[in-house]
Amino acid sequence: MELGERIKAARGEGEVDLLLVNCLLVDVLSGRVHPASVAVSGGVVVGLDGGYTAKRTIDLGGRYLAPGLIDAHVHLESSMVTVGQFARAVVPRGTTSVVTDCHEIANVMGVEGIRYIMRSAEEAPMDVFVMLPSCVPATPLETSGASLEAGDLAPLMVEPGVIGLGELMNFPGTVAGAPDVLAKLELFKDMPVDGHAPGLSGRDLAAYIAAGPDSDHECTTAQEAEEKLQKGMYILMREGTGARNLLDLLPVANSDNSRRCCLCIDDRHPGDLLERGHIDSMLRMLVKAGVSPMTAIQMATLNTAARFRLRDRGAVGVGYRADLVAFDDLEEFSAFIVVKDGEVVVEGGELKEPPGEGPEAGSSFRVEGFSANSLEVAAAGERVRVIGIVPEQIVTAALTEQVVVDGGKAVADPSVDLLKIAVVERHRGTGNVGVAFVRGFGLQAGALASSVAHDSHNIVVVGAADSDMVAAVERVIQMQGGQAVAAGGGIKAELPLPIAGLMSRLPVGEAASRVEALNSAASELGCVLEDPFMTMSFLALPVIPELKLTDRGLVDVGKFDFVSVFAD
Repeated sequence: MELGERIKAARGEGEVDLLLVNCLLVDVLSGRVHPASVAVSGGVVVGLDGGYTAKRTIDLGGRYLAPGLIDAHVHLESSMVTVGQFARAVVPRGTTSVVTDCHEIANVMGVEGIRYIMRSAEEAPMDVFVMLPSCVPATPLETSGASLEAGDLAPLMVEPGVIGLGELMNFPGTVAGAPDVLAKLELFKDMPVDGHAPGLSGRDLAAYIAAGPDSDHECTTAQEAEEKLQKGMYILMREGTGARNLLDLLPVANSDNSRRCCLCIDDRHPGDLLERGHIDSMLRMLVKAGVSPMTAIQMATLNTAARFRLRDRGAVGVGYRADLVAFDDLEEFSAFIVVKDGEVVVEGGELKEPPGEGPEAGSSFRVEGFSANSLEVAAAGERVRVIGIVPEQIVTAALTEQVVVDGGKAVADPSVDLLKIAVVERHRGTGNVGVAFVRGFGLQAGALASSVAHDSHNIVVVGAADSDMVAAVERVIQMQGGQAVAAGGGIKAELPLPIAGLMSRLPVGEAASRVEALNSAASELGCVLEDPFMTMSFLALPVIPELKLTDRGLVDVGKFDFVSVFAD
């Protein structure tokens, strides 16, 4: 719409495209709820007063009208479905924009993977803003499928929807002034830069922020969030499938600083999206915990728009993009209708138009020399370092346990929940296999394997028996990506993930059913974790404390170096 036409529409000259009447406007700009009639033309809000005539009028029956919700940080690949199917799950919940960091697929496919997400977003009924991945690979401690330097990112900066640099996980390199890290920060010095610095504090934190990152979604305690707020960061409060930190961080937020707090899911599985919801689920949690609905909605809209300099959205005001959601109430946040760019896209809880299929994308696996022998651990002591699972968190504990030795080999002992874990390199055919021990799954038999293993996405497998671990890994390879549960030499459940080994082309509901079947099969084998595959996916991420495993070996994240499996 030309500017002159917009002015005429705002003055009530002629018909506006859409008029929403009889609503209570959640005005995140004034911080008040008041009656309004919202007039929309050319995809933009042009008026909030009465007296307009419209091509289409919708009576909202006294419902609350709020800005469309914005996810401040998500890896779309972690939904394990296409961008269109992700939208199918979240847009009916009121989400109209997401900020994604596609470093998952970039670690597998490089620039081609980033462009795949961008092309997929063109067909989605929501806006996808891209923070270009800063750490591909995430660390030098693992083998990834690609490597991206500043020169690789520069041509992508002019692409529509690119708004900044994604989570800077290499905080040791940042603080040390590593040239490759500084080159990326210099390139994005005038754009938003997301941080990723779990546990960083004091002068090292100050140095990290001084380099450019001014947000963090990895806080796990209110104390950590408080320091990062004080030093100038936005806090992206996370409530994902594997890491749930919202309620732990809530004590830090108050009426004086909540403008610096945003909401994000980071990673959520398809079943979680369909059952719990998206950002709307976090609104429910906040209000139930005593946060005012206005503050909660501001954290899900205006604050995120401000943080990422998205000046045309995040509020229902004249001149703002008409991304709107009508809620029945401000407790359950059940969406009545959703408007995107001035068009009603959701009525009756469903998208009016089915999402697009998205472009074609493949996957490639180069696994060389893997066999049962790859999983053997020659005994070099009686005590081993063990990755300890922390429920509902992606941090782990560093444990030391007595190990069973059989025939000169250290073996799993499911009777005391001491299982084997392995990471099998799948990009370059190196033959690398890292093997260690883990506690917290509870498996009494069988094995779980997945090609989703942050951030390099090699194959991760946890099991009570080597034979089942081999069977599960081999099935993942046969599917050219996916997840599998094996027991007794057979496959009990599986989910093919043919797009980069990360994403399925199944409808989101069917993908969710497959994930549920995987989790049920794991539970039948004794697994005590609600979503073991999500937990397992983070055990190969050597930027999250304390112990992690890559294809190259066991990593002490605090030392940022390899350590022996044997503690003695």
